[in-house]
Amino acid sequence: MKPRESQHRLFKKILNNTSIQQTIQNSYVIIIILMILAPVVSLSFSWFQTVRYDRMITNVNRTNRVNQIVQMDISNELWDIVAGNKAFSEGRQYEIIDDINERLEEIKLNTEVTKSRQLLEVIGRAMNTLTQYVDRLGMQMEQHFLVTENEKILDEIRGVAELVSDILQDFIVLEIELAAETNEQIKSTAVLLSMLQILLVIVVMLFAIYTQKSVSRSINGPIKELEKLSNEIASGNLSARAEKPNVEELNNLTENLNTMAKKIHELIDINIQEQKNLQKSEMRALQAQISPHFLYNTLDTIVWLAEGHQHEQVISVTRNFSNFFRASLNRGKEWVTVRDEFEHIGNYLTIQKIRYRDILDYSIDYDRAMDGEPMLKLLLQPLVENALYHGIKNKRGKGTVAVTGWQDKRYLHFQVEDTGIGMTPERLKQIQSLMQNDLEASKVSDVYGLYNVNKRLALYYTSSTKLEITSIYEEGTKVHFKLPKRGDHV
Repeated sequence: MKPRESQHRLFKKILNNTSIQQTIQNSYVIIIILMILAPVVSLSFSWFQTVRYDRMITNVNRTNRVNQIVQMDISNELWDIVAGNKAFSEGRQYEIIDDINERLEEIKLNTEVTKSRQLLEVIGRAMNTLTQYVDRLGMQMEQHFLVTENEKILDEIRGVAELVSDILQDFIVLEIELAAETNEQIKSTAVLLSMLQILLVIVVMLFAIYTQKSVSRSINGPIKELEKLSNEIASGNLSARAEKPNVEELNNLTENLNTMAKKIHELIDINIQEQKNLQKSEMRALQAQISPHFLYNTLDTIVWLAEGHQHEQVISVTRNFSNFFRASLNRGKEWVTVRDEFEHIGNYLTIQKIRYRDILDYSIDYDRAMDGEPMLKLLLQPLVENALYHGIKNKRGKGTVAVTGWQDKRYLHFQVEDTGIGMTPERLKQIQSLMQNDLEASKVSDVYGLYNVNKRLALYYTSSTKLEITSIYEEGTKVHFKLPKRGDHV
């Protein structure tokens, strides 16, 4: 794109308003803004650099005062104490050190340059060393050390004070150098701001000329936008919208086009939702087919337990059976809590354990912090049933079904694992393929339960919510899925 064309489009966008009169008024406002922009920028930068320069000079003055205190006050005060002119407890040595540290903190808060702050940190560590020597001197005097020993400590204190003084001098020199650099920057910026002002004058002149030529063409932009919108709608993009051009002759036309696209989009959404509701109804009907054989087998179990006079087990199976169907029905509600779902699984496995006690062990373990989280009901039971009838029962000896649940920041995780016969890689691939085929999956017994849960996950949550199946032949099968927290479903 040529620079002239780019400038043309920019100005055209700026000047596109309700009327020609409004366009001219806006152009005047823009010219005024451009004219005052340079002085505002210049004053702002000058104020910023002046504040920075003043901060550096203030730091130099404060540091120079601290240096005088370090050089004179500490040594003189401690000499009076060592010479016996005053007691250690009567001296002002700690008051002087605290005063120095407070002044250093003020300087540090006023310092932005990293190198300068590093020097102040070195000074702070040296002051800590000096304080330790003062503490040591106080201890020696309290224990009545010889004067020569106290003088040695005093010499050490003077050495540290000289070190602090040297570093303070380095800090002062660095701040002066930075102030000089800032002064040079102020000079360079003044030149740049002058050039900016000249440039803005040129831009204002060009803008004024362009405004005069573009008024007659200012309405072309909205017309092109409407043409673009009509092309989008014609191509099937019903989410496309055009902003009101703020041109009186085109406002109604734009609003009517937007309304038409919105209504068509809503009608399509309603149709899609109706199809989803139909699928959900079909899934509820399919769901009712899950339990008949379980019902018959459980009633048979109750009969032979009663015939064997095993009354406690009859009561246990009957109670769990009642709880199982109460949770399954759930007063027609599709959603339960995680706690309810795991209790439902517990009832189911308790019944099956009595019937298949010779071949079945089970465990249920999940994070109790998940108890109150909502989830779609009857997601785990078909997976457990599938693990029992197509995994454990097809293997010699006893097997185990383990149902677990855990959570992370975004998802609730559920897993059903069995130590049944497992699947070969070929069979696993075949089952995963069948689960995507509505017609074929409904005809295969060891796929139907998995297909049912997978389909319900996609209908009630999102298409990306699905079962993850892993299996090793003669070792077992693991089925895992995760749900977004707080019922974030479609």
